[in-house]
Amino acid sequence: MSAPIDFYFDFSSPYGYLASEQIDVIAEKYGRTVMWHAIVLDAHFQPQGGMRIPSALMRSEYVRRDVERSAAFFEIPFKEPSPYPLHTEHAARAFQWLSDRNPDEARTFAHAVYRAYFVDGRNIAETAVLLDIAETLGLDREDVSSAFADAGTKARLKAEIDLAEARGVFGSPFFIVEGEGFWGNDRLLQLERWLAKGPY
Repeated sequence: MSAPIDFYFDFSSPYGYLASEQIDVIAEKYGRTVMWHAIVLDAHFQPQGGMRIPSALMRSEYVRRDVERSAAFFEIPFKEPSPYPLHTEHAARAFQWLSDRNPDEARTFAHAVYRAYFVDGRNIAETAVLLDIAETLGLDREDVSSAFADAGTKARLKAEIDLAEARGVFGSPFFIVEGEGFWGNDRLLQLERWLAKGPY
């Protein structure tokens, strides 16, 4: 089987949400699998001058309108969330904990978290909201709750983020296939071209 596509995303990223609704369909079309990786941008990725991502860039009026327009273009449900942006460490830890045990369950959880925030307007920074989502998916509420504070899960998430940095990941969504990086939901067309015809 051909190499998988690595998909890096932050749960606070609207472009990550849009990509999450498309990447598996694209991959399946070309016989690829997708490895999902939750990262936390505003905790680890600091551009020049200390301006944080996504809190500085993603609050602009242009981005707000662009996400609305892009969601409509791709026919993906979207409602501007509030508060925005927010911290996603707990969601990322829960995802990592699930991913180490069952990647398919983790992917389902990721979809549910993204939709809870960008469609239903729920505050996914609150652990109670994340536990409600997990319970709705048939996951054990207590098991998921333990992942939020588990030292091993924290270390695993940090290692995942450190590896992302080492691989050149700097935003959400970010895709890597066969060593080639593609940044942004608007690069999905180029990614698909790569999958269809190989390197440029």
